[in-house]
This record gives sequence, structure tokens and C-alpha cells, in this order.
Amino acid sequence: MNENLFASFIAPTILGLPAAVLIILFPPLLIPTSKCLINNRLITTQQWLIKLTSKQMMTMHNTKGRTWSLMLVSLIIFIATTNLLGLLPHSFTPTTQLSMNLAMAIPLWAGAVIMGFRSKIKNALAHFLPQGTPTPLIPMLVIIETISLLIQPMALAVRLTANITAGHLLMHLIGSATLAMSTINLPSTLIIFTILILLTILEIAVALIQAYVFTLLVSLYLHDNT
Repeated sequence: MNENLFASFIAPTILGLPAAVLIILFPPLLIPTSKCLINNRLITTQQWLIKLTSKQMMTMHNTKGRTWSLMLVSLIIFIATTNLLGLLPHSFTPTTQLSMNLAMAIPLWAGAVIMGFRSKIKNALAHFLPQGTPTPLIPMLVIIETISLLIQPMALAVRLTANITAGHLLMHLIGSATLAMSTINLPSTLIIFTILILLTILEIAVALIQAYVFTLLVSLYLHDNT
């Protein structure tokens, strides 16, 4: 039976209706909450990680930039849980869809840029022309800086999509090779299966790192415009 390599990246449907929205809303339900005065170890660890991540991203921001802390923490939690959920067998990873990543990147980038033009118009325009630029190179540098500014959300989305998709494809290929070798050569199967386990551990790390990188870059764009 021929198996489509990209079947796991096709948006799922239930009775012909798209189920991507339900899948996107599912990860937040996995985050435990507590109303008790004394939290358990899981809630305490979760709060410690959130505070550590928030402190790491908000250190470089001024008072105005720190008002975005709740949004940035929510963003990194959402991307991390979505990436990890996609590592389960027969699951769907929404962050492999470029359209969804663009839907996250473009509004965040646009909000930061618009805030920069509203609050620091001179500094925002100064980024288009570095100090000391020779006069003949001014038009070319303005065009280059404008293009680099406009492709920032595309770079955010493509980076996340490419890293998550590449890892899933590699795991799929190695998993298929493990099944194929299981009836041919047992020692080779054990070696390939060990590689698959190590790759799975690496993909868990990649899922968390890519969530952090995406949010950190958004935080840097915000820092440049506040």
C-alpha cells in the first residue's frame, strides 16, 4: 500500500467539516489551573516556568513594552503546546500550516510596527537609513531596508513551518524504515528504532525552542518600536 508522505499535514475534517479550529482550541485545555491557596507541584512548576520565561523576554523592555507580557506569554504557551501535541501518533500539528503561522506573525508584527510609527516616528524612519551612508547609496539602502522590514513576518512564519515540518517528515521516514526492517533484520531494526527515540527527544526540544524563538523575535520587534 502506498502511503502519502504529506498525509499528516492535510487539515483534518469531521463529517466533511474542517476540524482545525477545534484542534487549535484544544491545547489550552491541557494547561492545569488551580484556585487553591497552596498549589501542587505541577502548578508551582508551571508558574515558575512562566515567570522565568516572562522575565527573560521582558528584561530589555521599557514600561510600555511590558504591557505586552501577557500576550507574549500566552503566545509561547500556545505554540509550545500545539507543537508538542502534534508529536502524538495520528495527530495534526496546526503550526505546520504556513497560513496559520502567517495569521499569527502578521498581526503581531504589524502591531509592533504601527506602535513604533505612532510613538517614535523619527527612530522608526531612522532605521531605513543607517548613519554615515554615502549619498549615492541612499536610494538603494532605503529600498533594501524597506524590503527587510516587510519580509519579517514571512521569515517568522516560514522558520516555524520549516522546522516543524522537517522534523515530522524525518520522524515519519525513520518510523516507516523501522517497520520495513522489522521483518528483515532485527539488529538493524533496533539501531533504527534507537535513532527514532533520539530523534523524538530532539523534536520535543525543537518544539519548545521554536516556540521560544518565535516569541522572542516578536519581542525584539516590539523592543525596536517602543
